[in-house]
Amino acid sequence: MIFFLCVLSILLTACGVPSGTAEKTAAYTVTDIEGTAIDFPAPPKRILTLSMSTDETMLGLVEPERMAAVNGLLDDPVSSNITGLVKEIPRRIGNPTIEEIMALQPDLVVVPDWGDLTMVPSLREAGLKVIVCKGARNLTEIRETVALLAEAAGEPERGQKLLSMMDEKLTEIREKVNKIPQIERKRVVLISLMGGYGGLGSSFDEACRYAGVINGRAELGIRDFQVMTKEQLVQIDPDILFLPTYNDQGNYDVAKFRRDYLEDPSLQTMKAIRNKAFAEPFEGYIYNCSQDFVFGVQEIAYRVYGDAFKQGESEHLSAVP
Repeated sequence: MIFFLCVLSILLTACGVPSGTAEKTAAYTVTDIEGTAIDFPAPPKRILTLSMSTDETMLGLVEPERMAAVNGLLDDPVSSNITGLVKEIPRRIGNPTIEEIMALQPDLVVVPDWGDLTMVPSLREAGLKVIVCKGARNLTEIRETVALLAEAAGEPERGQKLLSMMDEKLTEIREKVNKIPQIERKRVVLISLMGGYGGLGSSFDEACRYAGVINGRAELGIRDFQVMTKEQLVQIDPDILFLPTYNDQGNYDVAKFRRDYLEDPSLQTMKAIRNKAFAEPFEGYIYNCSQDFVFGVQEIAYRVYGDAFKQGESEHLSAVP
């Protein structure tokens, strides 16, 4: 009888663990923008995100050693404001395949919604935890992405701190901008290698508004991703032209691209060209759609209004102690 009771006790103990308990022991659950709920048993330690901006965002929330790899463009001093920070991370990616992602053994993969979403089901079927986030295009979406990635990293308090740091920086810039009389506000046009970028609805357009600058493309009604013609550029007649500097690490002749504008006879009547009012804003800021968007605002104000807005090229908001 005693033997029978012992065996029964063991069986009841084993059978008393309901199926699915593993799912119920999650430390926290995160719901991504597609409505998929992902359980995390612990904060991830090998994080992989599939864009520059999400890498930059995550590196304001976690230590570099928690990143499995980062985008290779973050090493380019023309395009990146965190070249020093990413030196601590040994692995680089571009547009990785499913197999390449699996080989990195990440415990969190972040995929922006403008990326290749067809790989998401396959990654999940392979057992990876995948969060789909917005490919942020404005300040509201940047803030939403910061909050979502902070949750996914198991660092919600750092996320809130980072959002507060953004607010503080924008308030600091706004106080300086408010001192600039409306009559002294300047009109700019961004000449981008991405021909349709910089119009109404772009992150650049929103940054111009915070910087107290008139975005000529948006003022004329040219929407983001609509190509501005040279006739429209003459019609805008900007006070300042923002010129591109990206050269694909020496593999692209950006000087020739610039000459196609600056030496075009049809553009010589424009104020910016007559006055040689050209600026080369740091692209690591003005194309930035992470929390460092705020430095893009300040960079635009600096290039237009001068030293009151001056900053370094390695500024990065981080809530990591």
